[in-house]
Amino acid sequence: MPTFSHRLLLLSICAILLNACATTHPVATTRDTTPRLAVISAFDAELTKLRAAATITGTTVVNGRTHYLGTLEGHDVVLLLSGYSMVNAAMTTQALFDHFTVKGVVFSGIAGGVNPGLQVGDVTVPAQWGNYQESLFARETSTGFDPGRFEPEHKNFGMIFPRSSSVPVVGGVPDKLEKRFWFPVDGAALKSAERLAGRVKLNRCTAGGECLEKEPRLVVGGNGVSGPTFVDNAAYRQWTWETYKADALDMETAAVAHVAYVNRVPYIAFRSLSDLAGGGKGENEEEIFGKLAADNSAAVVIEYLKQSKE
Repeated sequence: MPTFSHRLLLLSICAILLNACATTHPVATTRDTTPRLAVISAFDAELTKLRAAATITGTTVVNGRTHYLGTLEGHDVVLLLSGYSMVNAAMTTQALFDHFTVKGVVFSGIAGGVNPGLQVGDVTVPAQWGNYQESLFARETSTGFDPGRFEPEHKNFGMIFPRSSSVPVVGGVPDKLEKRFWFPVDGAALKSAERLAGRVKLNRCTAGGECLEKEPRLVVGGNGVSGPTFVDNAAYRQWTWETYKADALDMETAAVAHVAYVNRVPYIAFRSLSDLAGGGKGENEEEIFGKLAADNSAAVVIEYLKQSKE
């Protein structure tokens, strides 16, 4: 049976270990007042290259997510992971705004390609993002799907009738909502991205020697859409293109855009195509080209930050 001195020794060791953990990963208790650009990715492989390029001076944990504080290409930044999909992205972005002084958001990651004129590896920078899976699932009748009293806002995909999100009116009457589908990116940031053409060398081949048919390129402008679904279906991809003329689809950006809009924080998103969302000739391409796409997006973001500081 442990003696009192043994128990005291064990308690002391536990206290030291707990203190070491707290020192290494302090939990945010006060608001960080340094104006920072927030650089967000959904999962670690998308953030690896950006974190490696940054000078990290400290970390803070908010809601179980590590926020890396430091500088990147001359900017004070906070780098973090949103987590997969819309709910995680919305929660993480609001927590970010609550704990840090964020002057702008830059999202970097991968996406599924929708525009038939684009290929895997291309980096898209849409001018606006919408949540395309906020939907009514309609009743099936003898004459087709009936959306009932809801006026269709967009072309349906079978029983699925997309609807606009309800958003608090910025600066308006409390609890008053507006219907909004598109959330524009920051105009100045988009113009800065347009000037990147030809300035970034994008990867064509993976570390394993798998190469794309063509050199990937940067595409600025157009539309992007997000929803809580990984899409690997040619018919749904075609419908998304016909309905929204979207270059890319993902699972986070529109949620970040929604929260940024409500908080009046400018944002821009860089998404490199890891796959064709079911439109390719064979199996989904993400497993082969996901890392290449993530690094291509990060390379463009790094050049974007460098240019915007010049």
